[in-house]
Amino acid sequence: MAGRETRQVTMDLGSFKVAFQLRQDADILTMAPSRPLADPGAAVRAALASPIGTPPLAHIARGAIARDALAQACVVISDNTRPVPYRSESGILWPVVEVLLQAGFSPERVTVLVATGTHRPVTEAELGTMLDERVLAAGVSVVNHDCRDRGGLRYLGTTSRGTRLRVSRIYLEAQLKVVTGLVESHFMAGASGGRKAIVPGLVGEESTRIFHGAQMLASPLARDLVLDGNPCHEEALEGARMAGADFTVNVTLDREFRLTGVFAGHLEHAHARAVEALTGYVGIPVAVPYDIVVIHGGRVGINHYQAAKAAVVGASALRDRGRLIIGAHHTDIDPVGSLQYRTVLHLLKLIGADSFDRLILSPDWSFVHDQWEPQMWAKVLRRIPPENLYYCATGLSRSDYAILPGIGGRSLLAGCADITNPAAFLAAMVEAALDDAVRAWTAEGNAHPRVAFLADGPYGIPLVG
Repeated sequence: MAGRETRQVTMDLGSFKVAFQLRQDADILTMAPSRPLADPGAAVRAALASPIGTPPLAHIARGAIARDALAQACVVISDNTRPVPYRSESGILWPVVEVLLQAGFSPERVTVLVATGTHRPVTEAELGTMLDERVLAAGVSVVNHDCRDRGGLRYLGTTSRGTRLRVSRIYLEAQLKVVTGLVESHFMAGASGGRKAIVPGLVGEESTRIFHGAQMLASPLARDLVLDGNPCHEEALEGARMAGADFTVNVTLDREFRLTGVFAGHLEHAHARAVEALTGYVGIPVAVPYDIVVIHGGRVGINHYQAAKAAVVGASALRDRGRLIIGAHHTDIDPVGSLQYRTVLHLLKLIGADSFDRLILSPDWSFVHDQWEPQMWAKVLRRIPPENLYYCATGLSRSDYAILPGIGGRSLLAGCADITNPAAFLAAMVEAALDDAVRAWTAEGNAHPRVAFLADGPYGIPLVG
């Protein structure tokens, strides 16, 4: 940061925080304040007892047992790419399981189903850190959804947009279906939570071809905080209606990942109430786009695949041909993504965003699993050229960086950084990227750049103009 005064700021990546030096004249953009719940445990129990649009969960559960003494219950949870509070005083999973057990379900007839979608299975160690110990101690089974296990799926029919919908048998054959999740902004579906726990959370791989298809994601309405007219939202909702759900428990969180609301009850009505509450504080007014934006991957940025969310959010605050700096802490066993993701992403890097879009929108293109995230990176790279994108992340090898679009933060350090200290390493990369971006900006004959740091990462959504 030579020649400019700086201040220390922090990237909050969940359990991993990184302090780095930011220009003193940079704007720090944050979500509006939201009040955390004073007693989150009581709020969860109250939401289950007084839900939105349905009878209480206990009443529904007792009814299922009355109809069939051997009824099965399925409780759907998110995987480890979402910071859903499933443990501690804010935990929403044990209160649900406890209600079911008290209503008469024996532990062996309750299944906690991890809605992995097309992601990899959550490991046993990861489940141990995600879930309340009481859930595991109660003896209920915890199962990962497998989108590639055709025997574990059941065909429901075809949606109006042409999705051949196959959904988890465990879910469909349960007499009581409860879905849980976090409602936050989503760069494709407008908002997460609600219907997304089922579609795409519990569908077969084939069923993602329309939902995550190139034509659908090319829509300008497939973006953060937009539900009306958003084809991704509409497709997920249609599929979820076909599969059915008896009860939902959705939550919203603040920037410190504290519980701000619990929205339980009817799948659609409770979700709509949550989205309304969320929109009130995650939108960040931005009068004029910035020349340089720094953003981080938050808790979701466990690999490059997931960090696309931060890229899309950060680019939305940039002027055309501005410069974007992304910091992320990769903890996934594959810090880039699946083999298919790597392949399609490298194709994007080789041929460029415009040619890539023409290719995947061509009728001759054969759908490739995970192609949707490179398509979102292509949206970013249509706004800024690859040389204006700086990607700074832990956990990546030099060969990993070779297939990623943009400038790798590691290359800016000339091999002198201590990679054994991830926090210091990431801070050094981000600071070096910011120095390089400013030098490139001024070398083009511009005055001092307008710089912004999106302190909430992909969770705060810039609303430009």
